Amino acid sequence: MDTFQTMRFFIAVAQSGSFTAAAALLNTTTTNVSKAISSLEARLQTRLINRTTRRLALTEAGTRYLQRCERILEEVREADEEAGTTHIKPSGRLKIHAMSAIGNHYVIGAIARYREIHPSVMFDLNLTNRVPDMLEEGYDMSIVLARDLPDSGFVAQRLGITYNILCASPGYVKKSGMPHSPDDLHQHDCLRIVNTVMPAENWAFEGPQGVETVNIALSPLHLNTADAMTVAIKNGMGIGIQPVASAVEGLKAGTLVRVLQEYHLEELNLYAIYPSRKFLDAKIKTWVEFLKNTIPELLAADEKVAGSKRKQ
Repeated sequence: MDTFQTMRFFIAVAQSGSFTAAAALLNTTTTNVSKAISSLEARLQTRLINRTTRRLALTEAGTRYLQRCERILEEVREADEEAGTTHIKPSGRLKIHAMSAIGNHYVIGAIARYREIHPSVMFDLNLTNRVPDMLEEGYDMSIVLARDLPDSGFVAQRLGITYNILCASPGYVKKSGMPHSPDDLHQHDCLRIVNTVMPAENWAFEGPQGVETVNIALSPLHLNTADAMTVAIKNGMGIGIQPVASAVEGLKAGTLVRVLQEYHLEELNLYAIYPSRKFLDAKIKTWVEFLKNTIPELLAADEKVAGSKRKQ
């Protein structure tokens, strides 16, 4: 018999005042109750209950042990109840990873709106341009851009489709002119993002003539984040790839202009990835549903600002 079960037997005997009454409460036999108490005292090398033929009485050690057992089992009950309700009521802390542009432009705002509905849920958000090892790094969810996902055994909910576009500053276009086809990029300063999501040297465009690929062998500047690229473009350093999420504010403000309006780079899927669908925590379940209901609308609005010619 395990320790917790033995404690329950002892509490039943102490509270009911007899082995027979305790057995009835526990739906077992008087013999089992007696053996359990004897085994407990033998293990502790301490008498907990003084017995006579007519009555039982706790020893001083038994009284102290009863108080401890009641407190321990109450904490166990509360722990079970708390864990058992996580699938019903969203509460606690979510550790989330997101790629930088997506996190800054979509996820932080989504967290703010979600917490208006579920204020008991708190977030740890980490922004990096990579797909993390979720189990090793302890993430509840990762929100990533990817062409396709490897078979990881995780659950992946697709939140929508987005893509990259080319942008420049008005000053750069005024000085160097506007390219009219992907091949014209060879005559311009093209800035490169170097990470696991953006294309490296070969920029593949979807446009009126189908797919066209341009090799950008030389670049005056290599960067590793879309936010840094936005700053470089605004400073007139050249033409660079921007996720639509990173470009929209600059396009609205006029600090960026879209280059090659009829073209966009490869489409990417936006995924919410989490470890398991079984016994899904309420905060994860409601957060996923919130993202599925809000992100597609945001993507569509930004696509409109970017002036997309993407085929639906």
